[in-house]
Amino acid sequence: TVNIGEDKNDPQFCVTDLLPHLAKDQMEKPMRKIFTGEDLNILIGSRPFKSGETSDAVKLNILHILNEKYNIVEEDFISAELEAVPAFSAVDIGLDRSMVGAYGQDDRVCAYAALMATVDTNPPKKTCITVLIDKEEIGSDGNTGMKSEFVKNFIEDLAEKENLCARHVLAKSKCLSADVNAAFDPNYSSAYEKNNSSHINHGAVIVKYTGSAGKSDTSDASAEFMASIRKLLNDHKIIWQIGELGKVDGGGGGTIAKFIANLNLDVVDLGVPVLSMHAPFEVISKVDL
Repeated sequence: TVNIGEDKNDPQFCVTDLLPHLAKDQMEKPMRKIFTGEDLNILIGSRPFKSGETSDAVKLNILHILNEKYNIVEEDFISAELEAVPAFSAVDIGLDRSMVGAYGQDDRVCAYAALMATVDTNPPKKTCITVLIDKEEIGSDGNTGMKSEFVKNFIEDLAEKENLCARHVLAKSKCLSADVNAAFDPNYSSAYEKNNSSHINHGAVIVKYTGSAGKSDTSDASAEFMASIRKLLNDHKIIWQIGELGKVDGGGGGTIAKFIANLNLDVVDLGVPVLSMHAPFEVISKVDL
């Protein structure tokens, strides 16, 4: 296990950038081409190994440090899973401390809320399941993504032990797809339709459909299921709002709801409005969380 950064005395790393004095050609590029993946090299050391003549003395020194601390060699990088994340911790935002700023709140805030809903619930009359899904931002593929059949297989195993047909169990199941939505930002108001956007401090946001260009490539919750969710939230005095992801023709996005719907479940997205979504530093309201 490699964990560097949790301790305040740990070293940190960075990606270097080109000074503006030499960035004439870079500044003429469109935004999506300014920073290419191959240029995002992480700076992790500069001191050469203390003994011997070698052309890769700095690399050798880093490998020596890693071997001493973690007992790994260069070949281990082939199978290792290492992620570099922003070094800062979650902080209060605003003089009123009403918001939380942190990286990766899409979808850590929703995963937290979904997990705690299960942990804190009393023994339910019906089976409750929290499923934490990987790879959502890159298409939900792979055996840990929602396109995998592991959830379906799990339900089939449960149904089999009760002598039930799995497809009947799935058809009678209900799902809240916990995912964030873009909060209205007055700094970029032209990207939103104010009357159909979610706003921070207005409660959890229900998203009937996502997609792009209207309802392309999305799940669309039924009117009956939407009404049942409204009633559920109202009966328990939970503050909520409705919202969509920016202007209809302004871009769009998606969630895993459509893959859940393919299992013949009623499903709708419910989450927290986020400012600066997908930036290294995202902001949410404590009230909404």
